[in-house]
Order: sequence, then C-alpha cells, then structure tokens
Amino acid sequence: MQQSLEALVKVLETYRGRDKIIRTMCYGSQLVGGALSLKAETDVSSQRLGKSLLLFSAQLSHCRTVLRLFDDLSMLAYSHSYGFGDREEDAGVRWISVLNNVADQLYYPCEHIAWAADAELIKVKSDKWWLLCTALWGTSLLLGILRSLRVLLLLKKRLKKHDRDGGGSSRSHLHRQMRKELLSVLSSMADLSNAIHWMPPGFLWAGQFPNWLVGLMGTVSSLVGLIQMSSSD
Repeated sequence: MQQSLEALVKVLETYRGRDKIIRTMCYGSQLVGGALSLKAETDVSSQRLGKSLLLFSAQLSHCRTVLRLFDDLSMLAYSHSYGFGDREEDAGVRWISVLNNVADQLYYPCEHIAWAADAELIKVKSDKWWLLCTALWGTSLLLGILRSLRVLLLLKKRLKKHDRDGGGSSRSHLHRQMRKELLSVLSSMADLSNAIHWMPPGFLWAGQFPNWLVGLMGTVSSLVGLIQMSSSD
C-alpha cells in the first residue's frame, strides 16, 4: 500500500504524469457518466450522478487545455533537437516523424487561439480553430500509427535476421520494442476514433459516438499511456 501511494505521488509530482492521471480521470468520468445517463429514463439518481460526472469530465478537459498553454516551448525544443531526424536509420521513419512534429507544433497555437476565443479574450469565432485543432490532432495520430507500423516492420526484419544469423540486439529486447509500438498503435487508434467523432457531421462516423463510447476510447488510450510510462521508468 505504501509503495503504491509513493508511486502515485511520484507520478503526480511530474507534469506529464499529472496530465496522464487527469486525462484518465477525465475519460473515465465520461465513460461512467455516459453509461449512467443511459438509465436516465428509469433511474433519476443515476441521471443526476451521470450528469455530474460528465460535468466533472468537461472541467478536467478544460484544465488540460489551460495547462497546455505552456507546452509550446517544450514541443519546440523537442522538434529542434530531432531536426530532420538525421539519427534515424530509416528514411520512412525519419520523414513521418518530421511531419508528425510539424502537426504537433502547429496544434498548440491553434488550440490557444480557440481557448482565448472561448474565454472572450480575443474577438474571433472559436469553431474553425477547434476544427483545425482536431484535424491536426487526427493527422498527428495517423502519422504516429504509420510510424509505429513502419518501426514494427523493421523490427520484424531485425528479429528474422537475429534468428538466422544470431548476434546483435537480444531477442527479448526486440520483443519489448515491438510490444511498445503495438501499444502505441492501440492508443493512437483509440484516440483517432474520437478525433473523427469530433469532426463535422458527414465525415465518416463524426458525431455518432455516445458519451460512454468516447469515454471508453479515451480511457483505453489513457491506460495504455500510463502502462507505457510505468514501463519506461
């Protein structure tokens, strides 16, 4: 119990760790709140609790938006350090990663403008900016999936070469890398399903997800993120 508490405190003391916990609580609340809202016609108490959880989820989402106001410089520093990916051995991974960084970098100022518009700090309509944010997020997720699939293909080739010739990276290390990329694909696909849901009506399944399904996809992605963070420690 003491070790679990200390581990949680350690996570909450870091910005990324705290964000992942808030994200998990946000989508978890939406999942439970959305599920309880389905019982609204027969159970008044469930309706009230479901509504409260959905409101709580919305506040946590807003909290994350405000905290991301300070993420531009860290993203810029990462993009600058990565550059054109000269350290990458594979050209496909390199250019997918560069495009991914561009999409991520553009996302933040667009979200800041949308937030400022909603807060009435600037006199512009926020709708088109939120749409641009969603499009950039979806693009980033799609590029991330493509990158992970490319890395998986390269790791599979290395694994076959290892089995044939021996030497090089250990088999267990290659399997750990493959597991990491598979988790990344799962997480990104869950988030991408939500990103498409938040696109304008008429685009694939945009607007078709009930609250509980949005919460489920986000919870899956968030839990995968927590697993990846704990395994990297």
